[in-house]
Amino acid sequence: MTSSTTSTLTRSTDSSQPLVPLLEERWSPRSYDETATISDDTLDALLEAARWAPSAANTQPRRFVVGRRGTETFRKIEQHLMGFNAAWAGRSSALLVAIAEPVTEDGQERRWAEYDLGQAVAALAVQAHAEDLHVHQMGGFEVDGIRAAFDLPERFVPVTVTAIGTVADPSKLDEKAAERETAARTRLSLDELVLARD
Repeated sequence: MTSSTTSTLTRSTDSSQPLVPLLEERWSPRSYDETATISDDTLDALLEAARWAPSAANTQPRRFVVGRRGTETFRKIEQHLMGFNAAWAGRSSALLVAIAEPVTEDGQERRWAEYDLGQAVAALAVQAHAEDLHVHQMGGFEVDGIRAAFDLPERFVPVTVTAIGTVADPSKLDEKAAERETAARTRLSLDELVLARD
């Protein structure tokens, strides 16, 4: 990875228990260094992390489309982002479409396909952080547009688009977005999340 600028921007995590640093430090920025690039080896490492994520019965019902900034693939993905996402994601170093295969080519249902895809993207996100990168996952994109742009079979369902890159100063964003970029991170408490525990 190369970059003309390096940002040390971090955001605090008020975790109730100590976590491994890669989880403690992970967050999802919107401000990216538009000069930073991702090497082939680094991109391969991220995709390899996704490849080795678990899946039900090892069916691996996930596929990916990834393009680095400046490529036709990146442009096709970016043009189908919606709303606020379109305003900032183009500065990331790469955009990745995460695709689930909930039905096989012969019509067999894969009930846990989206869950398995989520595990793969989570593994990719942790690997990205280990590579001094940050990711931001988005649901705001035109599914049919992405499907058409990459001639995806009907059984392939685009679920998310992920921006990947080097975090930059929040000043690249508008005032409202910059405030969100630096606000304290929050989560529901364990008491709210855990419905039963012995």
